[in-house]
Amino acid sequence: MHQRFLAGVVGLSLVVAACGDDSSIEQSSDTTTAITTSDTTTPDTSPETTVETVPDSTATDTTAPTTVPATTDPVDTTDAPDTTGDELRLLSLSPTLTEMVFAIGADDQLVAVDSFSNYPPEALDLPHELSAYEPNVEAIAGYEPDVVLLSGDFTGLGDQLEPLGIEIWDGPAAVTLDDTYAQLEGLGELTGNTDEAAEVVAGMQADIDEIVAGLPPEPDEPLTYFHELGPELYTATSDTFIGAVYGLLGLENIADAAADETSYPQLNAEFLIDANPDLIFLADTKCCGESLDTVTARPGWDAIAAVRNGAVIEMDDDIASRWGPRIVDYLRTAADAVQAQLAAA
Repeated sequence: MHQRFLAGVVGLSLVVAACGDDSSIEQSSDTTTAITTSDTTTPDTSPETTVETVPDSTATDTTAPTTVPATTDPVDTTDAPDTTGDELRLLSLSPTLTEMVFAIGADDQLVAVDSFSNYPPEALDLPHELSAYEPNVEAIAGYEPDVVLLSGDFTGLGDQLEPLGIEIWDGPAAVTLDDTYAQLEGLGELTGNTDEAAEVVAGMQADIDEIVAGLPPEPDEPLTYFHELGPELYTATSDTFIGAVYGLLGLENIADAAADETSYPQLNAEFLIDANPDLIFLADTKCCGESLDTVTARPGWDAIAAVRNGAVIEMDDDIASRWGPRIVDYLRTAADAVQAQLAAA
């Protein structure tokens, strides 16, 4: 499954290479969530284990990487559902949107979630057997939801639910942090929790500003890094959501030099050893069991500065593949690694 996933990432990334420039995470996007009952979007993601876009996946027991927050074409905003507020019955087929609903305090409106919605732990108290990749219309309808939350309607589910009077709310994979904020605010409007959503967004913005402000002065030569999606050495360039997150820390992505038509190139060991990154971030710890020890044992990798200096950071696959509020935690972990590296220099 892990190999099939990576093949899917490569193929689909060719389709979405022109989806937009997110090299600056501060840029604003017109991407907002949309309520629709028929429109679909072109998938640019992967199988059920990683790319947070089809739907935004990941779970701790998966066997493929969970670290590619891919990009999608912006979804046009359409009419909101006729019913909004705390009387709505929501069903989430998106782990990121599940996290967002809990974050804004609207989880009492959830009647069920998909099998990869594993955070917060309380999400597992809800029915969580639904497949987001092969959605069962009958099973979904059995929960009598008013609105189904999706991160990309890649199966035409909206068309199937429309005759049943069930609408979908599509929050595609974020391209920038502004997209994350827009989805939180959109869910706030949907559920009647606008104040709570605004508070979450303000808290994220304040925390991110504090993290970035706390960094040491930038060195004359920026630190370089490699973000590992899997032991096959697939990675993400700066033209991705996760790449832009690292960009906030002033880091230089070695994958940018290898990017051609895809934002998720596969590097080879020779290229990576020659690039000699200062930091290696492993976003394949849960899926693939990668660690400082396994990386150190790879032939020739002991010549890489990050390995020699122990600057191989084991990240949380789930957080890396989702664009919800926990991306602040991810940024903080990465910032700590940068601080440590600069202090040791």
